[in-house]
Amino acid sequence: MAKTYVTFGQVHTHRVNGKTFDCDCVAVIECEDAKSGRERAFELFGPKFFTTYFDDQWNGELDYFPRGLIDVE
Repeated sequence: MAKTYVTFGQVHTHRVNGKTFDCDCVAVIECEDAKSGRERAFELFGPKFFTTYFDDQWNGELDYFPRGLIDVE
């Protein structure tokens, strides 16, 4: 199983599965591939997120995300 990482803009706040996602965290979506991860991001957050990164694109840098990584499901 692979992962897609979703980041959010300053005005993007979502409540999904009892968890709050905003600009201070990175949402982590378990997926089969980059396409299915991005599609799931749109299902969960609509068009209101900044960008997505697939496993091979995410550098692990969390300096700008003080709340860290949060699994969506």
